[in-house]
Amino acid sequence: MHRTLTTEDRVSLYAGVTQKVISELEVGRLPWVQPWNAGEAICDLPHNAGTLRHYSGINVLILWHACTEAGWQSQRWLTYRQALALGGHVRRGEQGTSVCYADKFVPRDEQTRASQEGDEARTFAFLKRFTVFNIDQCENLPEHVTALPERPSKHAIYVEAEEIIVNSRADFRVGGSKAYYAPGPDYVQVPEQAAFHHPLDWYRTVFHELGHWTGHASRLNREQRGTFGGPDYAREELVAEMASAFVCAALRIQPVVRHSDYIGAWLDVLKGDERAIFRAASQASKAADILLGKGRGEAS
Repeated sequence: MHRTLTTEDRVSLYAGVTQKVISELEVGRLPWVQPWNAGEAICDLPHNAGTLRHYSGINVLILWHACTEAGWQSQRWLTYRQALALGGHVRRGEQGTSVCYADKFVPRDEQTRASQEGDEARTFAFLKRFTVFNIDQCENLPEHVTALPERPSKHAIYVEAEEIIVNSRADFRVGGSKAYYAPGPDYVQVPEQAAFHHPLDWYRTVFHELGHWTGHASRLNREQRGTFGGPDYAREELVAEMASAFVCAALRIQPVVRHSDYIGAWLDVLKGDERAIFRAASQASKAADILLGKGRGEAS
């Protein structure tokens, strides 16, 4: 069941989620990496087991955290009613996980006013909260819902990862000793694969830099003029880190910590703005969508 949040609810939601992320960072854990360190949950993006749509933005972190806390294996979720519709049910006594859905709408009165005055109608943001249950909390679900997904071979992962690079059509250069994205000339450069201990480490690095690439003015138009060590720089690094983690998870590549030295700067940003992690996660999902090319929508 969806419930539109009051202002007080929204403040509580922002503060609660932000505090959880801050608590993780303060002990040196990154919420977009830590789930896989536990060795419990299957590496994947969380998705709705009924609609097959992937969750996005802050809901990815919320659901990953819930899996880690409970030790569930699956990244598949259902509402109470969806579990019933599939012929199963949520086990008695199970507690659901709250996720949120943000969107905008134009009230009827505003449409009328804009039409009468020849003005552009104003949109109003709203946030809804709804409860989902991991399929590990359910019983009697059909096998096609509960069966564990097959783990792809490394070769299959490499093939799909290469397709992401090619399909991005980014100006992608290989060579040199550093990995970086140059916003002005708009190109990505990474060292040769031989410079990395494992090919997967190379792809993780590539996805991070391509995460930056999505922020160019011609694409998602993020603020990328921050100086090293500053809050704008930290915000952009946070987006690229999560975008890389989301792409890696979609490919069943375990995300890793690349820039743990930014934790202090990220903490400063999050402590100063309790909505910062929501914006960063939303931007990271949009970046991952561009790279994955699958038009992933918010699940419900």
